[in-house]
Parts: sequence; C-alpha cells; structure tokens
Amino acid sequence: MAPNKGNQTVTLALSLLLLLLLPSFSLATSPTDCGVETEGTCHNKPKALRLKVIAIVVILIASMMGVCLPLVTKSVPALHPDKNLFVVVKAFASGVILATGYMHVLPDSFDDLRSPCLADKPWHQFPFTTFIAMLAALLTLMVDSLMLTFYNRNKKGSSDVAVVSSESPATEVHGHGHCHGGAMEVVSNDLEGNKKVTLQRNRVIAQVLEMGIVVHSVVIGLGVGASQNVCMIRPLVAALCFHQFFEGMGLGGCILQAEYHLKMKSILAFFFSVTTPFGIALGIALSNIYRDGSPTALIVVGILNAVSAGLLNYTALVDLLAADFLGPRLQGNVKLQLVAFSAVLLGAGGMSLMAKWA
Repeated sequence: MAPNKGNQTVTLALSLLLLLLLPSFSLATSPTDCGVETEGTCHNKPKALRLKVIAIVVILIASMMGVCLPLVTKSVPALHPDKNLFVVVKAFASGVILATGYMHVLPDSFDDLRSPCLADKPWHQFPFTTFIAMLAALLTLMVDSLMLTFYNRNKKGSSDVAVVSSESPATEVHGHGHCHGGAMEVVSNDLEGNKKVTLQRNRVIAQVLEMGIVVHSVVIGLGVGASQNVCMIRPLVAALCFHQFFEGMGLGGCILQAEYHLKMKSILAFFFSVTTPFGIALGIALSNIYRDGSPTALIVVGILNAVSAGLLNYTALVDLLAADFLGPRLQGNVKLQLVAFSAVLLGAGGMSLMAKWA
C-alpha cells in the first residue's frame, strides 16, 4: 500500500468524523455578542490589513527557509543524516513540534470547544478535545501499522522465494562453498528488505507530519486573517515566523530521510510553506462574514485543532523522538543522547515560551 493511500484514508476518516459530529449537536443558546469583535484602541482595520499583508510575505519566507534548509544542506558533510549534528538539529525540531501540539494547538481546541458561546449540553459536559485528539492519534497509529504490515507481507513473499532458490538442489551438489554464498544472498536480501521497510516508514512519517502541520497552519492563518486586532497581530506574526521556521526544519529533516525525488520534495515543501499564508489570505477574504467567535466557527476550528494536536503529538513522540532515542544510534552513544535530549528541551522550551504571545 502506497503512503499516498494511507494519507487519503486518514483524511477521509477525519472528514467523516467531522461530518458526523457537526450535525449532532446544538449550536443554539449562545450569547448575543459571540462572534463580534470588540472595537477599541487596537481595532484598526486599514492598519491590520497592512500587517496581514506583511505577515503573508514574512511567514512565507520563514516557512520556505525552514523546510528547505535540511534539503539544501544535504551536500554539507556536517549536516548529512548520518552525522551527529543532524541528529541534534532534528531533536531540537522534534521538541518544537511536540510543544506545538501540547502548548499551542491543544489549548486552542479547549478554548474553542468549551467556549461560553456554545451550548452547555453537550460541549461543556464532555472533554471533546482530548477525545478527538485521542481518536486522531489512534487512527494514525492504525494506518501507520496497517501500511507497514501490508508492505512487509509483500516483501516477505519475495524474500521466501529468494530463500528457496538459495537452498535448491544445486546448492547441495556444489558443497559448502556454494551454500555459504547462498546464505550471503539471503542476508543481503534481508538487509535490502529492512532498508526498504525503513524508507517506507520514513515516508509515512513525513506525510503524516505534513498533514498535521497543514491542518493547524490553515486554521491559525484563518484566525489571523479574519482579525482586525492590531495588538494581537503584531506579536503573533513574530511568534509564527519562529514557529514555522523550526517546525519546517523538523518536517524538512523527515522529508530528507524519506529520500523522495525532487518533484515530491518540492510538493511537500510547497504545501507546508503556503498553508499559513493561504490561511491568512482566506481570512482576509472572509473577514466580513467569518467570525471566529461564532458557534459554528468554534466547533469546526476546535475539532480541526484537536485532530491536528493528536497527529502532531503522536508523530513527535512516537515517530520522531521514540524512534531516535530508543534506536541503536543514540542507545550506543550516551553523550550524543544527552546532547540530543538537551536539544529537545531547548526546542520545546522555546516553543512553549511562544505560547505567551501565540
């Protein structure tokens, strides 16, 4: 099963979940001022528009620099995936992604789905945010596991053919020397199979991570584009530039390890780079009709943020951090393990500090 099919399965399942949830609950009994942005000294529509146009440009540049940096530095020996520096940089970026899920996306979903603008029943009587995030993480695990199972099953069949051919009667006739050669052939096939499984795994990780980031980026960009609050936009743009740059580095490292061709690398990098600017542009276009405090917007954005949080947290903890820290490379080098762990804390700490403004 190709990774693209797995991505389509996840997207379809999440869309069905969204369609099932939305009609099921009442949007009524909300305060009359919900969805109405309070005007004051910070409310300046022309100035906010200028800031949002600037935000589109600078966030696009920061995103492109972050996601492309691991790809263009592949030729630099110190930043090659086999080098220790790459492991440390990837650990830092993984910490950024982890903090994005826990410190930015998940709290936003809590705020949306527990807003006083929503009906008390059922939104205030059940923790929908954690429930949806849990389902998203479990669904990602299921798709991840099934894809690798089907892939390994196909490879196992071809491996069995290789073993049978190496133990053919011709092997017995030619004696020990030929048997040794047959064993080497089986080992070679196993190593090649393991390498393909690892490559497949890296491609699944890259695409799942991309999907989680894209969902969150569009949502947060939509909020920025629809807002007319100058005091909120200024610090948010700076925080988003930091966020997109280092999150892009994490995604770029995963794309690099996936060993895609140039076309696929360009597609993944392009979609990551343009999603937040696209969200801002969409928010500007819908600013006259979109109200981020309206019940419908709160439910849709809250559910999407919860889904994104589940994807990001699963990918950061399982696919990135656990895979690296429990792998043979870091387990065999305590010093590198401690440096990488410090990098994770630094990335997560920096991104957590950004939650004060974004």
